[in-house]
Amino acid sequence: MRRSSMARTDQRSRFRAWLLLTCVIICSHVLGPVCGYLYNNRYAGDQVFRIHPNTEEEVGRVKSILGHLKVDLWQPNSLSLIARNATVDVHVKSNDTLRLHTRLKQEHISYHVFITNLQKEIEKQTGYRSSRRRRSASQYDYEVYHSLEEIQSWMFEMNRTNPDLVDMFSVGKSYEGRPLYVLQLGKRSRPQKKAVWIDCGVHAREWIGPAFCQWFVKEALSSYKHDSVMRRLLNQLNFYIMPVFNVDGYHFSWTTDRFWRKTRSKNRKFHCRGVDANRNWKVKWCEEGASSHPCDDTYCGPYPESEPEVKAVAKFLRKHKKRVKAYISIHAYAQMLLYPYSYKYATIPNFNCVESAAQTAVSALYSAYGVKYRYGPASTTLYVTSGSSIDWAYRNGIPYTFAFELRDTGYFGFLLPESLISPTCTETMRAVKTIATGLLKKCETDSNTFPYI
Repeated sequence: MRRSSMARTDQRSRFRAWLLLTCVIICSHVLGPVCGYLYNNRYAGDQVFRIHPNTEEEVGRVKSILGHLKVDLWQPNSLSLIARNATVDVHVKSNDTLRLHTRLKQEHISYHVFITNLQKEIEKQTGYRSSRRRRSASQYDYEVYHSLEEIQSWMFEMNRTNPDLVDMFSVGKSYEGRPLYVLQLGKRSRPQKKAVWIDCGVHAREWIGPAFCQWFVKEALSSYKHDSVMRRLLNQLNFYIMPVFNVDGYHFSWTTDRFWRKTRSKNRKFHCRGVDANRNWKVKWCEEGASSHPCDDTYCGPYPESEPEVKAVAKFLRKHKKRVKAYISIHAYAQMLLYPYSYKYATIPNFNCVESAAQTAVSALYSAYGVKYRYGPASTTLYVTSGSSIDWAYRNGIPYTFAFELRDTGYFGFLLPESLISPTCTETMRAVKTIATGLLKKCETDSNTFPYI
C-alpha cells in the first residue's frame, strides 16, 4: 500500500511538472503578448526618441551624447550620417532613457518620445495575429507576419500548386547553413525571357519586406487569369522573388532580438556578429556610409561578398545579367523610392528613363491610398552609402535598379502593425507593376553607349 501511494504521488508530481512546462511553452509561444514572455520581456521600458538637431553644433552634440550611450539607431543607421534638419530616431534601453532625457534638455535640443514602451508596441504588432488566428496552409494569411519556417513552407506550397507559373530553387546556403530559396514566376513560353529580380528581408528587422514579397506572389498568381496587365507581365517576363534574403538574421529577429539588422556570421577578433548585407557588395566597398568596425550596424564585412548570402545572389545575377533588366530591393522605413547612385553625388547615364520610371511608380503608389513617397538618387534623397546592392546591380549591367523604403515615416518605425500590411503591400504592388510594365516598353539606353559606373 505504501509503495502504491508513493507511486501515485510520484505520478502526480510528474503530471504537475509536465502541466507547468506545457503552460510555460504555451504562454511563451502562443500567448506571448498576453503573458509578457515575448522576447523574454527584454524591451520593457525601452523608448524610441525622435531628435531634431537644427544646427551643425547640435549635430555634434547629438553625436557626442549618443556616442556615449549604447543605443540602437533606427534612422539614420549610423552616427556619421546624422545631419542638421534631419530627424534622428533612436532606440534607447530603459536604464538609459532618463539620462538621455536629461542630456537633451540640458543642451536645449528639440526631441520627443514616439514610443514610450517598446515591449508593448512589439506586443501590439504581433497581437493582431492572435486575433485573426493561424489558418491552414490552404488559407495562408497574407495579413500577418510569418516566421522563416512558415515562409519557406509557403514557398514549397506555391511551387507545388502552381506548376505552370512557379519554379522554386535555391541559389546557395546562408552562413548558418539555411537554403536561400527563390521563386521564379512566369509562363514557360520561351527560355530567354527578360527578367525582374525582387529581394526582401535584406535587413532582418524590416518585417514588412518579406510580407510584401509574399503578397506579390499571391497577387501575381491569383490575378493571372483575369488581370490582362499581370497576364502580359508573366507571359513576357520572369520574376525572381527572394522573400527572405537574410535568412539567418530574420530567424534571429523572431527568436531573440526583434531589432537585429545584420547577417549572423562570426568575427574572429570580436564577439559582435554579422555584416550589413547592403554594405557588402563589390562596388566602392567600405567607403563613405559604411563602417569597418564589426560591432556597428553598417559593418561592411572583412571583404566584398564575404557573406554567403550576398555572394550567392551576386553569382546568380552575374550569370543571368543579360536577361535581368530590373533589380528591386524592398526595405523599410522612410517611404522612398531610390535609385543609383548611392555612393556619390552624380547623375546616372540613363537618368531620364529611370527618373521617369520612378515618378510613374510613385504616382501609381499614391493612387491607392494617397500615401506620398519621395523619389530620387539614394545619395541625395536618403544618404550616401557604399557597397550597396543597387549600385552593384547597376554596375553589372542591370539598367533599372531600385530600392523601396516602405511605410512608414517613423510613427511605427520597424514595428509596422499587421493591420497595415494590406494597404502597404497593395500600394507597393501598383508601383512594382508599373516599373515592370515600363520594361516592356523598352525605355533603355543602348548597351554599347552605356557606361554604367
